[in-house]
Amino acid sequence: MQHRHFAFCLGLMGAAHAGATGIAVQVQDAAGKVLPDTVVYIEAEGGGGGKPGTALIEQKGLKFLPLVTVVQTGATINFPNNDKVRHHIYSFSPAHKFDQKLYSGQTASPQVFDKAGTVVLGCNIHDKMIAYVKIVDTPYFAKTDGAGAVRIDLPTAGKYVVKAWHYNTVGGATPEQVLTVKAGELATAVFKLPMKPIAADDAAL
Repeated sequence: MQHRHFAFCLGLMGAAHAGATGIAVQVQDAAGKVLPDTVVYIEAEGGGGGKPGTALIEQKGLKFLPLVTVVQTGATINFPNNDKVRHHIYSFSPAHKFDQKLYSGQTASPQVFDKAGTVVLGCNIHDKMIAYVKIVDTPYFAKTDGAGAVRIDLPTAGKYVVKAWHYNTVGGATPEQVLTVKAGELATAVFKLPMKPIAADDAAL
């Protein structure tokens, strides 16, 4: 049923974006359940390009929003605190370590994420607060929507490597597929990711 739904969605996307060059991706777990918030990124044969942008991860309701952020290497992320309490955010991840002491409002220093990899954010005051930042060496990236689908436009035809990453995969698995994309056509890929069981505490969040 999900594959038929995916095919239907691709048909709609093809009709709406006739002549577009790109890749449409569907991501599921091993049981066929769709996976929102999966980072999909595409690497071109010739390397990166593009210009790193900026992103925002706010603290609201004692949560980081969004849970998952993807940026290009060199991007700057701001961390506004929109709660009525102060937060102390940090990362021990090798891709970007930092420690932002207790603060409120807009006073946190923006962070430049200049190394590809995965960063896990936490709060020293509120242990259940967690967020993930995926830093990629390519300007072609996006997150899957509630249906586990995403479409990424590409500038030219060619051979591309498509990768899918989810914060809850077994062993941090990041499978990839090599696709040849033709000009004016939408190539497709389906990923099935091995997922870790969701803890009862996580399910309640």
